[in-house]
Amino acid sequence: MTRKVLIVDGYNVIRSTPPYREIAERDLESARAALVSDVAAYAVGQWDARVVFDGGANEHSRGLPHTAAGITVMFSRYGMDADTVVEGMAREEREKGVPTEVVTSDAQTQWAVLGGSVVRRSSVEFADELRSTERDWREYSKRRGARGRVEDLIDPAVRATLSRWARGEE
Repeated sequence: MTRKVLIVDGYNVIRSTPPYREIAERDLESARAALVSDVAAYAVGQWDARVVFDGGANEHSRGLPHTAAGITVMFSRYGMDADTVVEGMAREEREKGVPTEVVTSDAQTQWAVLGGSVVRRSSVEFADELRSTERDWREYSKRRGARGRVEDLIDPAVRATLSRWARGEE
């Protein structure tokens, strides 16, 4: 059975929704780690999740996908914005007929991705769902040891890795 694909416009969610916006005001690296952790916990066993961050202004960013906490994380390559990457991923999945959800509040990206097997959810809706189901993740994790906020267990090395990727380093 093919899993559904979840594509998250990372900085769009961080900049437009609590608690990520508040975390980013203090430390952008922590906000990225929190979002990746939450998406990983949300997606486990149900979604092929991808979080795309804008690396277009970073001359060292090569746009390579990496795996962190069981999901794909990438920074767009130098000269390309995250919206373009998100739109391309959505187009590929639509062409394959794979059920796909794109999380963004960017109006232009919303219009570009909609259609066929691709639906869109706003960043605010997605962040609200993450917060509303967080209690369930924690409870499930305590009972079964499966689903839980990765942020609660995140290794400092993962944070360091996200930081390196943001700088375009391997």
